[in-house]
Amino acid sequence: MAAIGKIRSWGPVLATVIGLALFAFIAEEMFRSCEATSNERRQQVGEVLGKKISVQDFQSLVDEYQEVIKMTQGRDNLSEEELNQVKDQVWQQFVNNTIIETEAKKLGLTVTDEELQSVLKAGTNSMLMQTPFVNQQTGLFDVSQLTKFLADYKKMQEQGGNAQVMEQYTRIYNYWKFIEKNLRQQMLAQKYQSLLAQVLFTNPISAKMAFNDQNEESDILLATVPYSAIKDGDVQVNDADLKAKYDEKKEMFKQYVESRDIKYVDFQVVASKADRDALMKTMKDAQQKLESGVVAGEVVRKAQSQVAYTGIAATRNAFPNDIAAKLDSMQVGQVTAPFETAYDNTLNVVKLISKVQLPDSVEYRQIQVGGATAEEARKTADSIYTALNGGADFEVLAKKYGQTGEKQWMTSAMYERAQTVDDDTKAYINALNTLGAGESKNLEFTSGNIVLQVTNRKAMVNKYDVAVVKHTIDFSKSTYSSAYNNFSQYVSENKTLEDLEKNAQKFGLRVQERNDLYSSEHNVAGLRATRETMKWIFDAKAGDVSPLYECGNNDHLLVVALTGVHSVGYRDMESVKEQLKAEVIRDKKFEKAAAQLAGVKDIATAKQKGAIVDSVRQITFAAPVFVQSAGASEPALSGAVAATKQGQFSASVVKGNGGAYLFQVLSKKKREGVKMDEKQQTMQLKQQAQQAASRFMNELYLKADVVDNRYLFF
Repeated sequence: MAAIGKIRSWGPVLATVIGLALFAFIAEEMFRSCEATSNERRQQVGEVLGKKISVQDFQSLVDEYQEVIKMTQGRDNLSEEELNQVKDQVWQQFVNNTIIETEAKKLGLTVTDEELQSVLKAGTNSMLMQTPFVNQQTGLFDVSQLTKFLADYKKMQEQGGNAQVMEQYTRIYNYWKFIEKNLRQQMLAQKYQSLLAQVLFTNPISAKMAFNDQNEESDILLATVPYSAIKDGDVQVNDADLKAKYDEKKEMFKQYVESRDIKYVDFQVVASKADRDALMKTMKDAQQKLESGVVAGEVVRKAQSQVAYTGIAATRNAFPNDIAAKLDSMQVGQVTAPFETAYDNTLNVVKLISKVQLPDSVEYRQIQVGGATAEEARKTADSIYTALNGGADFEVLAKKYGQTGEKQWMTSAMYERAQTVDDDTKAYINALNTLGAGESKNLEFTSGNIVLQVTNRKAMVNKYDVAVVKHTIDFSKSTYSSAYNNFSQYVSENKTLEDLEKNAQKFGLRVQERNDLYSSEHNVAGLRATRETMKWIFDAKAGDVSPLYECGNNDHLLVVALTGVHSVGYRDMESVKEQLKAEVIRDKKFEKAAAQLAGVKDIATAKQKGAIVDSVRQITFAAPVFVQSAGASEPALSGAVAATKQGQFSASVVKGNGGAYLFQVLSKKKREGVKMDEKQQTMQLKQQAQQAASRFMNELYLKADVVDNRYLFF
């Protein structure tokens, strides 16, 4: 009993200990949960209507899109700019598809398999025309070709087969799945848009009014007082005016995405005089060697030219534009002095070795000959070559040696961009280019022989054998080091924007400004490799100065100061002050111009009061008239003229974008030779309604709570 009593006496202590332990356990789990949520958020590229997309999923979509472009365009890779465009396209598709799918689900809209099959059978959708399943005779998508391909692909998956063929089939299959997915999304969007367009309808009265608006023309005498004729100094703008205008136009200043203002210093490192002199010495040495007859390939290789020498004559398309531009004016054997090309920042030396007329396209067929030994292969090839010269049938000979001997085409574009060409390939291409139609040749290679026969030649063009030494005018390590040290000193000594601006000139630098930078942009100050800078900008506070960034093509030094943050919501009045001021000045100038024209009832009086008078013809309500004397397009004037009868003077002074106006309508008439087609006019209005409906995406986007974090990853 004593023990039990003692335990009872410890009750409060035990309760406290157990409570603390439970709290620690719960807190630990809460911390882990928060940490997991934070990690998940850090891996999210964005969010639309609560639907999140991770960096892994987004990258998969980008990779898918890249593969489609590579396949359809025969590309090996994309440039940085092209890749950025792909990322933008993928993001926009994710946003649009998420919005459409959400709205369609509310309405019960879907794309059924039967509807998809109907589109496939019709074969006219533009997306289907980009697939390999187009019937060459009809020019339409052939669903039977697709069905056969899918069956063959499934069979190959089950039974296995040639790895290379399977890889090609898999690429085509993945491409088709991409097309099918996008086709379904397109059909769903069209369904939704079509449903929305039905809300906007037309009728015969609307059609007639639209026809009249387009085809009733008015000729007028116009009296103009241009705002430019009134000096800005003659109008006074105060804070109350600006505030009133801000309140009037406030909805124009609503911002749906955060933007930031920066000032920055960008310094590009360029070659010094010593760097240029050293490169010029290299280029002159290459010039002398080419002039003295040293083997062109050796000169180009040792000079480390950006343009490889293949020894194969090629069209102008094979060379950079600055090189191609010189070829026709050069003589065979001529070597240029070193010349500079500004747009790619290079020094160049060119030698034209030969200029010949050769076919741009060659049709040929071939028989590959092998054997147990090289000697055996040569004997067999000699036998085939002799038989061909004796009139033997090429295809019969080919089949005898297990080959089809089918004809194929080689074009200049297939080889002339190659960076390296071995001796065997060079001999092969030169043989195809120089053989006449019907001629054959027995080519001997280390791995065997090839018996070639040219069957057709097309498009004779000039081809050039050219040695090119092209070098970027680059800076040396010492030049970059010197520039870096100078810029680093500038950044370290100036920790505030005020100091950066005050001391920039002292260091030979200049502070620049960029307002309204958005996180969806791919670079800062037009420089590549500035993702870390972008992340800093959207994490910093106004007044912060960034560290030094090395960016561009490793040739730019950058420091940034954040000067302003424009959050989602209404822009403050100060940030739009200049725009407001321009609006207020225009209003006040109109007031002065209207006062100048007050009481005027005819054109002659308006002219006496200083207005510029001119005749303006063929004004329609459907299109704003351009007033030459005011230098502005004036929709308000077109509307006022349309509402005024022939012979009448304008009821009041018209406020325009560039001036104040009074006018007299001289005549109103329909355009000659134009008759109303009610059916056509109604169709035109329906199309306009569909265009209006297509703008629904902007409204839906604004309500979709879109979060775009791409700048953190790409």
